Amino acid sequence: MAVKERISEQEYQRLALDTPDVQWELHRGELREKPGMSAEHNDVMTELVYQLRGQLDRRHFRVRVNSARTRRTSENYYIPDLLVVPAALEHPQRGQPGTLEIYDAPLPLVVEIWSRSTGVYDIDSKLPEYQARGDKEIWRIHPYDRTLSAWVRQPEGSYARTDYQGGIVRPTTPPNVEIDLAVLFAD
Repeated sequence: MAVKERISEQEYQRLALDTPDVQWELHRGELREKPGMSAEHNDVMTELVYQLRGQLDRRHFRVRVNSARTRRTSENYYIPDLLVVPAALEHPQRGQPGTLEIYDAPLPLVVEIWSRSTGVYDIDSKLPEYQARGDKEIWRIHPYDRTLSAWVRQPEGSYARTDYQGGIVRPTTPPNVEIDLAVLFAD
């Protein structure tokens, strides 16, 4: 749900901290509430977390689910369904109670999972912002079509898209990770 009132970055951060039961995003300075999701959406998200956590070395990477924010400008804060964060970016944010976990630097992997309520917004609004941030790989997983679309940043800054309908998907970063789509979409 979009709230057609522009607010400052400071107001956004204060609101997000003061209302932890609401997942507020900020798009072009306007508040957007991230809605609840379906069982299929949540199941795919949970399974992806298990697959990633089982393969990532915690000394080097953290996985965040529906919690940490990405920021490109003071008017654009998003809460990806899932993201992978280098531990070196996460560590400096510790020991700061009363602050949001926010990442300005490009991240290795940012994931959005399709839902009827946010599917268009994720592709039309959030994907271009993730690309403008320089995130290394961006996934859009469709739990009903059982597909994964991956946008991978190229050396010159463009993105190459690959669509998967099965098999094993290997993100470019973090290394040595394999996501089994048969397991991810299992009933």
